[in-house]
Amino acid sequence: MEWLGTVVRFVVSAVVLMIVGFIVPGFRMLGFFNALLAAVVIAAIGWVIEATLGKKVSPYSRGIVGFLVSAIVIWTAQFIVPGLAVSFIGALMAAFAIGIIDMFVPTTVR
Repeated sequence: MEWLGTVVRFVVSAVVLMIVGFIVPGFRMLGFFNALLAAVVIAAIGWVIEATLGKKVSPYSRGIVGFLVSAIVIWTAQFIVPGLAVSFIGALMAAFAIGIIDMFVPTTVR
């Protein structure tokens, strides 16, 4: 049943990305399946960064470094996910909005 929790987290992450796409200027998301793909890509890039540089630089860590890494991960995902278009300012605003939404709807297991 652990896989079910993972699927639910990716679906919640995709919904959060869709909400952010409506709220944040400079962040354009098209459709649920592209948002789901973006959630998978963002998680994969975050995993690679965490495995390479350690948990202190993880997009999921707290603080300014984690915030900036999150923005860079979101900005980088646009080159992999079709239909995702993000300016760098939009990525910063999206990282902030996702952080705020994550306080109320956590997308990772704590």
